[in-house]
Amino acid sequence: MSASPSSSAQAAREAIAARLGGLRKDAELTGHELALRCGWSPAKSSRIERAKTPASAADIRAWCKACGAEDQTDDLIAANRQADQMYVHWQKLHRHGMRRAQEEVVPLYEQTRHFRVYCSNVVPGMLQTEAYAAALLSTIAAFQDTPDDSQTAAASRIERSRVLHDGNHRFALLLEETVLRYRIGDAATMAGQLGYLLAVMALPNVSLGVIPFTAQRLVWPLEAFYLFDGRQASVELLTAAVNVTAPSEVATYAKAFSELSKLAVYGAPARALISDAITSLD
Repeated sequence: MSASPSSSAQAAREAIAARLGGLRKDAELTGHELALRCGWSPAKSSRIERAKTPASAADIRAWCKACGAEDQTDDLIAANRQADQMYVHWQKLHRHGMRRAQEEVVPLYEQTRHFRVYCSNVVPGMLQTEAYAAALLSTIAAFQDTPDDSQTAAASRIERSRVLHDGNHRFALLLEETVLRYRIGDAATMAGQLGYLLAVMALPNVSLGVIPFTAQRLVWPLEAFYLFDGRQASVELLTAAVNVTAPSEVATYAKAFSELSKLAVYGAPARALISDAITSLD
């Protein structure tokens, strides 16, 4: 795995910074001269060119104009916007509540035919009951100090999960056994959630594996990630969501999923682990 799941976003920013630096050099301008033309400090030029500060669309326009490279403006702004979309801070995404965030990914869910999901911390959103989702989202809102619309957001999450019951989608899902034991909500909420996992396992388009505590680790527990066909991996960090689209990195997450799959148990052994977790709630 790469050193950080945000490496694609940072690499994209560094590529944009390098292109801007190339334009400055082609125009035979020093950083100080470019700053004067743009009307900002030389330190800002340096930070942008070293990818320490992301360039805004206005910054790129000013930079290209100063270098006599206005024909590069639109392409650089488009690339910059794509880099911004790779790394999305949760607080920004949830600033008006979480319901909108649930709805925004509906097109991606509808377009995806093969989902591969690994979760080491909570039940995947598409498998959550409404009570479990509401308890989890309420906790997230409190931690992030963002508006708590957990009830309506949970309902939207359940609506989004209707793809589970559409025969045009296939799901391969992996959970660490710890997920079955972490208490999200009260005992009744957890019992309902674990019972729902048992029901979902019966769906013909769903493969649900559980990685036992006792598994000999060939791959260490990773951050939660979702693979949408072979074109995108979405990685969930504490502070942000990272959308990985570089083919080499998507392939690395696919490799990790394949290796983690070998550690999991399925069918009756997986049901036994879930049933044991239900029993432990008593």
